[in-house]
Amino acid sequence: MYDRQEIYLNGAWTTCSTGVFIEVVNPATEEVMGQIPSCGETDVKWAVAAARDAFEGWGRMPVELRLSFLRKIHEGMVARSEEIAQTITAELGIPIKLSRRIQAGLPIAVMESYVKLLGEYPFEERIGNSLVLKEPAGVAACITPWNYPLHQVIAKVAPALAAGCTIVLKPSEVVPLSAFILAEIIHEAGLPAGVFNLVSGYGEPVGEAMASHPGVDLISFTGSVRAGLSVSNLAAATLKRVALELGGKSAAIILDDADLAAAVKGTAASSFVNSGQTCSAHTRMLVPESLYDQAAALAVEVAATYVPGDPLSEQTRLGPLVSARQRERVLDYIRKGVNEGAELLCGGTEPPEGLEQGYYARPTVFGRVTPDMTIAREEIFGPVLSIMTYRDEDDAVRLANDTIYGLAGGVWSGEVKRAEGVARRLRTGQVEINGGAFNILAPFGGYKQSGHGRELGKYGLEEFLEIKSIQFK
Repeated sequence: MYDRQEIYLNGAWTTCSTGVFIEVVNPATEEVMGQIPSCGETDVKWAVAAARDAFEGWGRMPVELRLSFLRKIHEGMVARSEEIAQTITAELGIPIKLSRRIQAGLPIAVMESYVKLLGEYPFEERIGNSLVLKEPAGVAACITPWNYPLHQVIAKVAPALAAGCTIVLKPSEVVPLSAFILAEIIHEAGLPAGVFNLVSGYGEPVGEAMASHPGVDLISFTGSVRAGLSVSNLAAATLKRVALELGGKSAAIILDDADLAAAVKGTAASSFVNSGQTCSAHTRMLVPESLYDQAAALAVEVAATYVPGDPLSEQTRLGPLVSARQRERVLDYIRKGVNEGAELLCGGTEPPEGLEQGYYARPTVFGRVTPDMTIAREEIFGPVLSIMTYRDEDDAVRLANDTIYGLAGGVWSGEVKRAEGVARRLRTGQVEINGGAFNILAPFGGYKQSGHGRELGKYGLEEFLEIKSIQFK
């Protein structure tokens, strides 16, 4: 059991004010694997007060000293990387091989990137008779989701610490345990009391109390559009800065000169990784009408290689969905796809063979999906890929942009320049050309209802900075 009895406040493990706990369930076995405190408004008040008291000292601490703490945290994450991977596999259900690389390896790499960036970032510059200063914004409330739990935490905590902000963190109550490991690492690193505070619990009341607290200067939130709207509304009363990373319904445009097999394989991989529980997943595959039959056949072949199984097996590529609620949500979308006339090429609502226990869903591919269908418009957050056809390049761009979201996308072509031309026309925060690799130094974030603000690299650091100019006579 991964029982967590206390929260981390003002440099110490502290009893939660409510005395209430939330069970953490292993999605592969459906068994309770641990518990965390279910905090209330009082705990948030304590955490914000501690962060406020610590801000002056941390914000004015020389960069070299802040850098030394970030190095220690990075070293602690490396030392506990296998424990992090095993814990996230247990609470999320992602296969252990992927967990080591993505759920443990990625946040470690992001933390290391901020260690390097902090040592060279120019916090001051001269412009004429002005000295322009980039200063920490203050107390940062960080609210994170369950699908990439430690990565999303580090994408906020690392730049906030580097900027000189103090932090109140609320991880997802569904997959919270890696955040507690991080708090232990931070404690061992000797970070000054109050600089980092961890409160756990539900969005209501904990997240709402963080968003509305007058002692919080800015909020960095990742989650659903619905929850993002709530955070924004609550923050507006005190004019807090808000950075939002929300949902997506990203399209991969496969042009007529692309390597079709590679393009279909890459798009399916984006759609199925982490059981499809990825906000930037390329869940709409756009192909020329003339290539539809080939693309559909290839997609079915690729989907067959994603056999659901035990996430602790080194051979498993597709684990369960995170919860019974999430599985039912995904199955409901599959039903809607069938009922609205999409062609079910593979998958469906039946449990995978031999996996009646656990929150598993079959990798599902729909063909002949039209823009008006629910599965073409709403974020499913499961292993479901929709194939759509287009007439010409202009039509492909129109279809790709025909969404309330704008987080990610892909373009596949035999000519990189042609692909770049199409990528420039997409209204989205990032575009991969021919499966271009994720870059932790490049900005991550979206257009439209995918949110605003950016994470990672210097762009993520600058979300936690204020700008001051001093004029000299």
